[in-house]
Amino acid sequence: MQELRKDSAPAINGEMGGSKFFRWNTNAMTLTFPPQTFSLPSPIPQWPQGQGFASGVINLGEIQVSQVTRFAIIWSSSATTDTKNAVTFYRPVGVPDRFHILGHYCQSDEKPLRGFVLVAKGVKIADIHNQDKLPPMKFPLDFSLVWGENRRSLETLGVYFWVPEPPEGYKALGCLVTTKPVKPFLDEMCCVRSDLTHECEPYRQILTAGSKIPEFSFQVWSLRPRDRGILGKGVSVGTFFCSNGWSTMREDVTVVCLKNLNPEMQAMPNLQQIHALIKHYGPTLFFHPHETYLPSSVEWFFNNGALLYTKGVSAGEKIDANGSNLPGGGTNDGQYWIDLPRDDKRELVKRGDLKSAKLYVHVKPVFGGTFTDIAMWVFCPFNGPATLKIGIKDIPLSKIGEHVGDWEHFTLRISNFSGELYSIYFSQHSGGEWVDACDLEYVEGNKAIVYSSKSGHASYPHAGTCIQGSAKLGIGIRNDAARSNLYVDSSIHYELVAAEYLENEITEPQWLQFMREWGPKIVYDSKTELDKVINALPRLLKYSVKGLFNKFPVELYGEEGPTGPKEKNNWLQDERW
Repeated sequence: MQELRKDSAPAINGEMGGSKFFRWNTNAMTLTFPPQTFSLPSPIPQWPQGQGFASGVINLGEIQVSQVTRFAIIWSSSATTDTKNAVTFYRPVGVPDRFHILGHYCQSDEKPLRGFVLVAKGVKIADIHNQDKLPPMKFPLDFSLVWGENRRSLETLGVYFWVPEPPEGYKALGCLVTTKPVKPFLDEMCCVRSDLTHECEPYRQILTAGSKIPEFSFQVWSLRPRDRGILGKGVSVGTFFCSNGWSTMREDVTVVCLKNLNPEMQAMPNLQQIHALIKHYGPTLFFHPHETYLPSSVEWFFNNGALLYTKGVSAGEKIDANGSNLPGGGTNDGQYWIDLPRDDKRELVKRGDLKSAKLYVHVKPVFGGTFTDIAMWVFCPFNGPATLKIGIKDIPLSKIGEHVGDWEHFTLRISNFSGELYSIYFSQHSGGEWVDACDLEYVEGNKAIVYSSKSGHASYPHAGTCIQGSAKLGIGIRNDAARSNLYVDSSIHYELVAAEYLENEITEPQWLQFMREWGPKIVYDSKTELDKVINALPRLLKYSVKGLFNKFPVELYGEEGPTGPKEKNNWLQDERW
């Protein structure tokens, strides 16, 4: 590496590194104690041994990374009266020997402190063909000021945001923050060789300072790898991106994330570790106390008369218990579909069988194998009709929202550095949300609660009513979630159906290969029912409600069964966030 330190002169008042100073347009900024840190309700157990899972260090090829979760406060904006908008910036502490910082960390004070940054060190490669390569990491050549705020009194601190200038052939992975107008020492962070990095993108604005002069505005964004699918090599570093001006175009992002070039995926959990993770973290899925259409196992559904239909053939074929006669592979071409039995069992099967219900588990790598996603799928034989909410009035709909077969899921995201649960994704109709571990409810130890909404079975982190439409106007489809004695404990009742990275260790069931719809397509005239609702409304509400109806998902206006888990885009890609 080049010379470790460089003399840094104080800034001339008014300019530094080509950027002008300007005053923050809020209250004074003060240094405060960091927000309360978060820990899971129970200690993390000793995981079964094997490979590199939960070992604290992950080999990405030419560099090793470790996850640092301890921080020292640098600066906070918490003097503002609205604490929800306060943000604190941190320096990682307890960095392992010979590892280097790649950037600082920041987060909103609205939540307890719980985040991470990766620190890295180079790994010697024995391959004789790589002897002429540049070293994997180097110190920056200099630092440029992105934005600065002068100290305003003895009680306040200044704040300065710096971006490193990497050597040729290297890229920066984060920014540094100081409280004095003096450039950081060059050895305070490292840059990484370009071919060991991957593109990232800003996705959540953490802090903004507006100005009437556009070039004086300032934003801080969190980052995520651009390619986050099951085959994606991008590794989240945990740092942030900051910029002046209002541009947030992807091509303007000057920092990158890491790339995992190690094909071994040594940090992913083995089969024994997967079962240990599910046993420790498996959430309890609660159904609404008035739920009519409960889940069942796929086997129960088949054994109780589910039928396979072929286009052009009027009679359905009974499906055997393991689905061995279902056509596998292909695409959802409309040639086949599944339906309820036509005999007197039809209404019985619609209501499901809670005793047989289980979660079907798909385990996959994310962020280049530095995290593990445990996707848990639940099957319900029938999706019930929707209920429309207009102000304080609830209008049960007779057909809208109904369809045969319903596949819903939630996903646990776990750090492969420690085996710690970081967040859960709650799938909600055509979208969903990630919820941090600190915002979850827990039923026992580190087992979270997942609420399934009445009739539609969308997943939510908390009980209550969520409106699919306009919460502001109080108009939309109700999603009611509540705790009851109707539940499935996924830490016990589950079946591991897929983990592609384990290759031949798991045999996928035949029904998982069925890529067509788990219910028939029936188009009916929903306009008549909706017109009745609209015509009964006060004149001022009619246009607002009609506009919202036009934005509702297409599946609300006809019966069409969903495709199975493997046909969903999140099977190979990341969740929608």
